Parts: sequence; structure tokens; C-alpha cells
Amino acid sequence: MAFLLDLANILGGLLLGIPLLRRLPNVGGGLERFTDRVSRWSWLIGIVALIAAGFFFIVHLIDGDLWHFEVVGLIVGVLLTWDKFTGRKILDPPGAGEPAGRALAIAIFGVIAIIVGIQGLFTPN
Repeated sequence: MAFLLDLANILGGLLLGIPLLRRLPNVGGGLERFTDRVSRWSWLIGIVALIAAGFFFIVHLIDGDLWHFEVVGLIVGVLLTWDKFTGRKILDPPGAGEPAGRALAIAIFGVIAIIVGIQGLFTPN
């Protein structure tokens, strides 16, 4: 279950952070092609993030040891499933310009989610 949470944080972070990550030289183009293929299943990644993070959130809340992995997973899940739940898009299609405003904040959070997901792979529960 922890691996699913970490994987959902990494994949969700890639989907959310692509406006910034595509600017990386020699890497951004490949990441953008990968996220284009995976983006049609973003809602499914969001559901997995919500379930896994919700499970650990409840378990760790009862234990009294709340971790940032769960909080980031819940936010990733909400952002990725926002379109399915509300019918309004929160993720704008990437444009030619620099990300700004809400798109920039979501992209920065996506990079944070990738870092948290990678950290979760090496942190025992």
C-alpha cells in the first residue's frame, strides 16, 4: 500500500509538474511525451492516491504520527480528480508561454510531490 502511495505521488507529480519539468534540457521532451501518454489515466492515478493516502492518513492519525506523504498524496489525488468530481478543469493544457499564477503553483507542487514520492520509496513505514 505504501508503494502505491509513493508511485501515485511520483506519477501525479509528473502530471502536475510538467509545465516546469518540460523546461529541463535533454529531459523535458521525453517527460512531456511520457505524460502525454499517461495523462488520459490521470483520474485513475488520482483515485489511487486518494485511497492510499486516505488509508495511511486514518491509520497515522489514530497513531498520532501524521506524515507529509499522506497529506501530499491527498492533495495530488484531489488535484488529479478535480475534473471528474466537479466538471471544471484545474489543469490547463500546456501552452507555449511560461506557467504563471495557478498553473505555476500547481507545477511547483507537482515537483514537491515527485520529491516526496521518491523520499517515500526510501523511508520505512
